[in-house]
Amino acid sequence: MDDTTPARAAARTLAVAWVLLTLGVLAVGWLLTHPLGSTVDPWDDDVNRWIADRRTPTGDFLAAWGSHVADTVVGVGVAAVAALVLWRVQRSWRPVVYFAVLVGGTLALYLVVTALITRDRPPVKILDPGLVPDHSFPSGHVATSIVVYCALAVYLLRTVPGSRRWAWILFLAPVLVAPSRLYEGAHHPTDVLTSLVFAPIWLAVVAGVVLRGRPGLEPGDRVGS
Repeated sequence: MDDTTPARAAARTLAVAWVLLTLGVLAVGWLLTHPLGSTVDPWDDDVNRWIADRRTPTGDFLAAWGSHVADTVVGVGVAAVAALVLWRVQRSWRPVVYFAVLVGGTLALYLVVTALITRDRPPVKILDPGLVPDHSFPSGHVATSIVVYCALAVYLLRTVPGSRRWAWILFLAPVLVAPSRLYEGAHHPTDVLTSLVFAPIWLAVVAGVVLRGRPGLEPGDRVGS
């Protein structure tokens, strides 16, 4: 990306997309906590209670590990290691930019939304200690599972020949994390569903902008060029 004009256009596209996505999530949060609250909350609470009534020691163990996979520290660490390894192997800044925008944008959106939208955790025993009581919306863990693990799968499939045989398993991360967060009583179903919608959209936008063009290395991306 030697030409500053395409770089600025890409940055502008990402900025506009992030703002629109953030406003969209804020709108959903406002609807869930205000006009639709009396309609949605009973359904959400019933689902959480149904799950809590069926907890088992084995389920508790599996859900705890399912959640830890997408803890903020773990997710950021996996993204950082993946970006650095790919940067070193491919001699390209593209994976660093890719994961920095994905994870940074998601964290920024989460901080903005949780600061402006107050939603209490489900009315069940929460198995994940230390959670902020009114930061239920949206699910940060579910979003992290998508913008880290699914994003890594997308990058590998686009740039690493032969990765199709094994990279697909990374797409299973949200399948593990989403039910784990519901099982632990950390989020309402609608909190999880919101993240299952906005995070893939953000991934699609970032991948479309940052990975646009010929898959693999490009001369302009090489380190030291």
